[in-house]
Amino acid sequence: MMSGTFSNADRAEVLTQALPYIKRYVGKIVVVKYGGNAMINEDLKQQVMQDIVLLWTIGVKVVLVHGGGPEINELMAKLGKKAEFVDGLRVTDKETVDIVQMVLAGKVNKTLVNLLEMKGGRAVGLSGMDGRLIEAKVKDERLGYVGQITKINIDPVTDLLDKGYIPVISTIGCDTEGNAYNINGDTAAAFIAGALSCERLIMMTDIAGVLRDKDDPASLIPEMNLAEAAQLREEGVISGGMIPKVECCVEAIHAGVKNVVIMDGRIPHSILMELLTNEGAGTWIRA
Repeated sequence: MMSGTFSNADRAEVLTQALPYIKRYVGKIVVVKYGGNAMINEDLKQQVMQDIVLLWTIGVKVVLVHGGGPEINELMAKLGKKAEFVDGLRVTDKETVDIVQMVLAGKVNKTLVNLLEMKGGRAVGLSGMDGRLIEAKVKDERLGYVGQITKINIDPVTDLLDKGYIPVISTIGCDTEGNAYNINGDTAAAFIAGALSCERLIMMTDIAGVLRDKDDPASLIPEMNLAEAAQLREEGVISGGMIPKVECCVEAIHAGVKNVVIMDGRIPHSILMELLTNEGAGTWIRA
């Protein structure tokens, strides 16, 4: 519908239709894993922040967990350091983990906090090192300072939620010896969502969701349970980079998250479409 023909009656009808969904999520915790193209494209970034503030305004407790791979690559290139990956994970030596910490906990985190505040929200940035939110150990010696999560200390997040803030979390972990670790954003979001037993975890990606044919966006699988997810992986439908993403979703559900959706962050206002309409967006995974 063109904006010029969108009357006040139309707006009222939209709000009326959204009401049951609003009531469902008011006072509930929703964790959003934010990354990919939605983070690079400035217009999409503005819309995602606007959506989060809208949800926060109507009483949804939103937790934003973010990545920042492209920004890390950009700074590494400026410093003459080449990015190296093993099995999709960034090889992280001591210098690289310092760069990751600077970019994620510094530039990216504070930029998102500022954007949320500019949109009218109240946000506080955390890294996984604050309050020892994400404790970790070495995942694989070949990867250097890439962390495997050993414990989530969720109190800093719940304290902020209780005081009416939007927690914005960068995925840097730490150990008892003071080492910092680069943590996979999807994994961190799943662990944090599980520790919060949240109503929904939204994983924003650069594809429509889980596709039966990876080259055909129209082959989107709108819904699956855990048994169907295991079957689709066995059949090779879930493959490549989608395997770890779905594994994170399954882990989150086992940890107590009610349901998870993998959705296309490139679509404007996809978060609102997912939460406040009966159409949804992406692939919904449930227990």
